[in-house]
Amino acid sequence: MSTTVVYKVSGMTCGHCEGAVTEEISAIAGVSAVKAVAATGEVTVTSAAPLDEAAVRAAVDEAGYELVGPAA
Repeated sequence: MSTTVVYKVSGMTCGHCEGAVTEEISAIAGVSAVKAVAATGEVTVTSAAPLDEAAVRAAVDEAGYELVGPAA
């Protein structure tokens, strides 16, 4: 069973931003799918098991953006 979480990320403004965030989060072990949408500032992450938010935060930081937290 997979887990899907939507995160809010600030600073994404274009397709390049989406690609950078997607690439970094995709590198986290267990992640099977990532969909970043700059227009909404949301990143949907599907993984085999719940992810450590610190790992997601580190990946988003590495891409040059800021993880706000899980979307409400």
